Amino acid sequence: MNAYIFPGQGAQFSGMGLDLYENSSLAQELFENANDILGFSITDTMFEGSAEALKQTKVTQPAIFLHSVILAKTLGDTFKPDMVAGHSLGEFSALVANGTLSFEDGLKLVSQRALAMQKACELEASTMAAVLGLEDALVEHVCESTKGIVVAANYNCPGQLVISGEVEAINAACETLKAEGARRALVLPVGGAFHSPLMEPAREELAAAIEATHFSKPNCPIYQNVTASAIVDETEIKTNLISQLTAPVRWTQSVQKMITDGATLFTEVGPGKVLQGLVRKINREAQTASATFQAEA
Repeated sequence: MNAYIFPGQGAQFSGMGLDLYENSSLAQELFENANDILGFSITDTMFEGSAEALKQTKVTQPAIFLHSVILAKTLGDTFKPDMVAGHSLGEFSALVANGTLSFEDGLKLVSQRALAMQKACELEASTMAAVLGLEDALVEHVCESTKGIVVAANYNCPGQLVISGEVEAINAACETLKAEGARRALVLPVGGAFHSPLMEPAREELAAAIEATHFSKPNCPIYQNVTASAIVDETEIKTNLISQLTAPVRWTQSVQKMITDGATLFTEVGPGKVLQGLVRKINREAQTASATFQAEA
């Protein structure tokens, strides 16, 4: 069975999507439509902008979403997912790919999400840190025992867990985790505590937008970050998507469940190959691939 997976923030690169734009009339039309929806030329930044310009929150998330979704659409009849999943932001790409959200609605929600998260980040000094080489349960215990807000945020693969919270609490937890034998406990260059209680203002803002958006019956299950299980009910998908900003990304558990449910090939749709690497660390026998664009004849 084919599982299509969609990357999240951090996969962006200068020049992303330019090959699609130059070689597909469909892609060109969708990119131009995106510029109109967003009210600024995101393509200028994607195709020609610096790495620094691509780090702007209002650009990064829509850019990755557009690259993934437009690539999926240019695959045409060869795009036949039996199941989909996305890492954090990538969940929105996956929901467009499996027909739950329209392209336009997906892009609007991603743009609103990015701006809401940026506002939440500015309310309090917060950050995230990658922890390598420890069991999840030990990392969770250290988070619970640390003063202040710090939680497990991204279960990326066995031995790789990202924690999220207040700057002081993150720094204290990192010191404890190093003492407990972590191979690394490295504070990440991010502007906020994603997938933590500190994203509650953004969750509330995005909830209203999600509730007001039409969700269709998906054409295949999505394995959502919050539950790590196959979901096909539109109401349940909405509920999980709203919870996603303050809940952890259960990527390890999602991939394991997809394999249990019959996934034999994981195809990454979008910039980079980060998710393929994580899938292979979760299960060394899993087959992975990158979605490849075929230029129009």
